Amino acid sequence: MKKDFKRYLITSALPYANGPIHLGHLAGVYVPSDIYTRYQRLRGKDIIHICGSDEHGIPITLKARNEGVSPQDIVDRYHAINKKAFEDFGISFDIYSRTSNKIHHETASEFFKNLYEKGEFLEKTSEQYYDTDTNTFLADRYITGTCPHCSNQGAYGDQCEQCGTSLSPSDLINPTSTISGSKPVLKETKHWYLPLDKYEPWLKEWILEEHKEWKPNVYGQCKSWIDQGLHPRAVSRDLDWGVPVPVKDADGKVLYVWFDAPIGYISATKELTEDWEKYWKDEDSRMIHFIGKDNIVFHCIIFPAMLKAEGSYILPDNVPANEFLNLENDKISTSRNWAVWLHEYLEDFPEKQDVLRYTLCANAPENKDNDFTWKDFQNRNNNELVAILGNFVNRTLVLTHKYFDGVIPPATTLTESDQKVLNEIQTIATSVENSLENFRFREAIKLAMDLARLGNKYLADTEPWKVIKNDEERVKTILNISLQITANLTLLLEPFLPFSMEKLRGFINFKETTWELLGNAELLKEGHRINKTSLLFDKIEDEQIQHQLDKLNSTKEENMNEAPVTPQKPEITFDDFTKMDIRTATILEAEKVPKTKKLIKMLVDTGIDQRTIVSGIAEFYDPEKLPGQKVCVLVNLAPRNIKGIESQGMILLSENSNGQLYFIEPGEDAHNGAEIN
Repeated sequence: MKKDFKRYLITSALPYANGPIHLGHLAGVYVPSDIYTRYQRLRGKDIIHICGSDEHGIPITLKARNEGVSPQDIVDRYHAINKKAFEDFGISFDIYSRTSNKIHHETASEFFKNLYEKGEFLEKTSEQYYDTDTNTFLADRYITGTCPHCSNQGAYGDQCEQCGTSLSPSDLINPTSTISGSKPVLKETKHWYLPLDKYEPWLKEWILEEHKEWKPNVYGQCKSWIDQGLHPRAVSRDLDWGVPVPVKDADGKVLYVWFDAPIGYISATKELTEDWEKYWKDEDSRMIHFIGKDNIVFHCIIFPAMLKAEGSYILPDNVPANEFLNLENDKISTSRNWAVWLHEYLEDFPEKQDVLRYTLCANAPENKDNDFTWKDFQNRNNNELVAILGNFVNRTLVLTHKYFDGVIPPATTLTESDQKVLNEIQTIATSVENSLENFRFREAIKLAMDLARLGNKYLADTEPWKVIKNDEERVKTILNISLQITANLTLLLEPFLPFSMEKLRGFINFKETTWELLGNAELLKEGHRINKTSLLFDKIEDEQIQHQLDKLNSTKEENMNEAPVTPQKPEITFDDFTKMDIRTATILEAEKVPKTKKLIKMLVDTGIDQRTIVSGIAEFYDPEKLPGQKVCVLVNLAPRNIKGIESQGMILLSENSNGQLYFIEPGEDAHNGAEIN
């Protein structure tokens, strides 16, 4: 039986303060968390919504170094931009804090010391890569080199994005610092580790047995991690920006940002209220984390293990993570500026917060990656908000003013179809509530819009503009029912379209915002006077959309023109080059490698033989269209085992500034096996 919680603690992933908020952030985290929070507030629940800026970590120090400013300058800039953007967009945080605040440093230090004194950490001395040019220990993502599995020369220290293999920096061939371009050296350093393996049996039971109701993408990712076996994870790192490790012999070390950031939820709650413990330590409180899929492991495995180790905190009851949102059929990329930034959207569309909220919710990436396009945005506004919701509301209010001077007429005699419509209001409200309770926001907003569709159909079926000529009493009933639908819409759509519903409540002179009133057929009493009205939504013209597309296209052109060129690799001799045997070949067969996103297995005719090659090109090429494709192949590369498949060679590829991979194609008349010198 589902527990009836006394209060709710809602957390939204702390956005990283090294850049502005974009549509992917909104669709993945902040729109769904805001909808859920507003819904629970309408229900009268004791609920707080916590968020803030994540302001520590290497990317911030790198950005500061590149701009010649301090890390504090960077986080101050983006904290202010994002805080205002959230406020202008209507995200209803109870507090938007920041991890550079004193209260956070104190809270994170106290949390660490608590675990340290309980003996929960392991101390290890290890060798890590160090950039002697910048006197910096290098995070995995700031080391690149050649992948030992597929020979991709741009693999990162934690993963090769071409073949998808997880790596450690020591696996890389010819590692290079991305900060200075120099070759890093190994240097000893001591750190503290959280022994996740110690909590593996408990996590297995808590997640895999007790939380089977979690979304499949969340449950599946957790299961995969647990099945592979958990390992100790460092909670400190060598850096001068962050929360200092609060123990002796820890000079120059700070808490690792993955350990530090989720504690920001706790410190922000402390900052918000003196009663913070009732939300964090009372079993009658329900904690829900809203995050994107890249944060699943941190919020479902690592942070719960931290809370369990501390011993006095509640654990998250649900973690409804979303997948990623793409933009115009391309991955959102902050480095390429391929994004729609929230603060810029609000400048271009200052009174259309709800149009974006609606579009992002109706097309939310709940179960798979989805795509935002400006054309869909326009269609959602013009064909749904204007043509369905706005049309029904406008017709109802205009006719009420026209026929009854803006006064609610009585519902005299109800027909069977009238009663059926009134009953349907409650049915729709119940369905929406069920969807919201189960974090199915796309479904919820579609069902809520069904009430506006019901109203439009009712008006079309009853035709009060015709009936008024012969039967005014019947028109009174029709408009009374239409007005009751309108009043119910202000409640049902409040979590999704708060700006528009506030405007609509002003039109109908209705102040109630209580979920329990939904389904009531007498929300607006006979004799109640409505106010003058205007259009609830207006159309978005083609010119406005073209302007946005032009902005994106100019970004794409800039990326093409200003694409960074990687430095020349170390010099080789002519003899080294002649050892490479590159041949013209033809792809005969191709298929996606199961359970991978990027890998395609191909049978290739090299002229010498027919062999299997695995390549990370599934994001760019359809396997069904590859047979017959001519390619260039390095045929004397030592075989590599990739996902259990022996790959016998490497297909040559080039990459453009957008990250798109392309085959290096030989001439059309080149025969298989022709040498490329």
